Amino acid sequence: MSETTHSGRQLRDENVRPPAGEMPGNPPRVAIVTGAARGIGAATARRLAADGMAVGILDLDAGSCAATVAAITDAGGRAIAVGADVSKDDQVEAAVGTVAAELGPPAVLVNNAGVLRDNLLFKMSEDDWDTVLSVHLRGAFLMSRSVQKHMVDQRYGRIVNLSSSSALGNRGQANYSAAKAGLQGLTKTLAIELGPFGITVNAVAPGFIATGMTAATAARLGVTFEDFQATVAAQVPVRRIGEVDDVAYVISFLASEGARYVSGQVIYVAGGPLS
Repeated sequence: MSETTHSGRQLRDENVRPPAGEMPGNPPRVAIVTGAARGIGAATARRLAADGMAVGILDLDAGSCAATVAAITDAGGRAIAVGADVSKDDQVEAAVGTVAAELGPPAVLVNNAGVLRDNLLFKMSEDDWDTVLSVHLRGAFLMSRSVQKHMVDQRYGRIVNLSSSSALGNRGQANYSAAKAGLQGLTKTLAIELGPFGITVNAVAPGFIATGMTAATAARLGVTFEDFQATVAAQVPVRRIGEVDDVAYVISFLASEGARYVSGQVIYVAGGPLS
C-alpha cells in the first residue's frame, strides 16, 4: 500500500520498492567484485546479485570463478567471470572494459582481492612486502582509477574497499597491516575527490572471518583451524567468529541507494568494538 502526505504526495511503501540494484525504468546496476572466486568476495558477489545487480566476477583465473558465476546465474541473475591480476594496469583496464562491454558500465566496485605473506619483520622478504602491497593497495588504486571514469559519466558510483582489523596492527603482518591501513587513507581521500560526482567511497574492515586466508594463518601458527576459531570466538563479545555473509551484508548496504549519505567511513565488522 502507499500512503499520502499532508501535501497529497504519494509515497511508495518500502515493500514495493525496486531491488537495490535497479532504478525504475533503467537496467540493473553493474557491479565488479575483485577476488570473487571464493570467500568474502564470492559471498559479496552473490549478495549484490540478489540485490538485483549484474556482477563482474574478477580473480586471477577466470576459471576459478565458475562456481560463483553459476550460483548467481542459477538463481536467475547475471554474472560473468573475468581473469585479471589487479596489480597490473593493462589487465585491470582490459577487465573493466570487458565488464562494461558485456554487462554495462560499472556503478559499483568492491576492492576485495588480497593475499597473505605473513612473517615477522626480520624474516619478511622484500617480495613478501611488495606482493601484499601490490595486490591490496596498488590493486585498489588501479581498479578505482579505471572504474571511476564510468561512474563519473553516470554521476553515480559506490566504491567499497576491504580493509581489516589488522590495520590497527597485528604481529607477523607488517605488510598486510600497512596495506590495510593504507586502504583506509585511500578510502577517505577518494571520498573527498569523487563525492562531487555522486560517488561514495567507504571501507569495511572485518575482524576474524572464517575463510581460507584465516585457515592459512592458523596453519602458520601451528594450530588446527578449529582450535584457532574457538580461541578467537572466546575473545569476541558476540562469542562467535565471523562468517563471510556478515561482511557481505554490510557491503550490500554501502553499495545501495540507502547509503547515499555515507562516505569516507570505515566500518569494522568484528563482533564488538576494537581499540
